[in-house]
Amino acid sequence: MKFYNLIIKYRLPLGIAFLAIAILTNIYGGFWPAFLPYLIGVILIFGHFFFGPMRLIQEYMESGDMEGAEKVLNQVKYPNLLYKPIRSVYYTLRGNIAMMKQDFDGAEKMMKKGLDLGMPMKEAEGASLLQMGMIAMQKSDLKGAENYIRSALRKGLPDKENEAAAYLQMCSIMMTKREFRAAKDFFRKAKALKPTTPQIVDQIKQIEKYIARIPG
Repeated sequence: MKFYNLIIKYRLPLGIAFLAIAILTNIYGGFWPAFLPYLIGVILIFGHFFFGPMRLIQEYMESGDMEGAEKVLNQVKYPNLLYKPIRSVYYTLRGNIAMMKQDFDGAEKMMKKGLDLGMPMKEAEGASLLQMGMIAMQKSDLKGAENYIRSALRKGLPDKENEAAAYLQMCSIMMTKREFRAAKDFFRKAKALKPTTPQIVDQIKQIEKYIARIPG
């Protein structure tokens, strides 16, 4: 795996090196001896621009090293050349990083680009729609937030933690709209999922303190 990651990391310079070897071999030995290095060089260069270094991001994301993940994303100089599903993931990750930096306008722009390209899985699309809903909440766009989060729930979310987060956001929106019965219904759905993420657990505890006292 590490060897494969090294190849991905240095795919472009390796491809150029193989092409240089192929050209020299072609000059001094003919085309057929040069065919294999030509082929390897073209495949490596094609892979660099068509697939990009996206595989390298996984270990950074798993360890929570968003700075490392951003450095890998910055290696993509021509995102429009990426294979369409990979391009969608690229823009989604850009959006996630922008959101963590509190750059909500930048996050919205990147996430929209990812959604417009289409997600490889419905759950991934649902997660992106949920993120868009949270961005809209941060910008006090309750109507947009509600539309995005309802769409996320319809599409499906990857796990119960995301689903619980979506229901809590809907609960908050309904309370702001003074639709208390709907707020309580969304809160019950979130609690029934028994999420374990500390932030979500804390939100449930905070809401539980006063939701029983509100009408509806």
